[in-house]
Amino acid sequence: MAVHIIVDGYNLIRRSPRLSRLDRRDIALGREALIAGLAAYRRIKPHRITVVFDGVNAPEGSPPRDISRGIRILFSRSGESADSVIIRLAREEGEKALVVSSDGAVAQAAAACGAAAVDASEFERRLAQAEALSGGEPPEPEPRARRTDTRKKGEGRRLPKRMRRNQLKTSKL
Repeated sequence: MAVHIIVDGYNLIRRSPRLSRLDRRDIALGREALIAGLAAYRRIKPHRITVVFDGVNAPEGSPPRDISRGIRILFSRSGESADSVIIRLAREEGEKALVVSSDGAVAQAAAACGAAAVDASEFERRLAQAEALSGGEPPEPEPRARRTDTRKKGEGRRLPKRMRRNQLKTSKL
C-alpha cells in the first residue's frame, strides 16, 4: 500500500533543533532546509510527500501550491489554518495518509479519519538519517535491546487493530 506523508511544516521546523536555528535567522531558510531534507528522504523512500505551511508566512507572490524536488508544497489560504488543510488532506486520503505533527489535535483528527500519525521529533530523526545516507555524516547507531528471557509473562499484549495498522504504516518510513 502506497503511503502519502502529510507534514505539518512549521510544526516540524520548530521541533527540530537544526531547522529551528535556521528558522530564527530567516523563515525561508527553515522552509528550504526542510524541503531539502524531505527530498533526501524521498530519494531513499519514494513515498508521496506533501508539506503544508500556514499561508500567513508565505513568500510574496508565491502560489498557494507548488512542487519542488518532488515534494508538494501547500500554503493555507488566508483565514484558514495549516491544521485544517492537513486534516482535510488526511480525510481525503484515509488509510493511505500518514500525518507528521506534534499537535495533539491534528494527530487525533487524523486518526479519526483512519490515517496514522507520527510525532514530528520521531520523523525528524528519520530525516536526519536520510540526509546522512545521502552524503552527510553517518547516523548514530541506536542500541538494540536484547531479550534475555524467553518465557511469556501474563496475558497476551496484542495491540488494538487501529494501533497495529498505525505501526505498520510507520514501519514503512
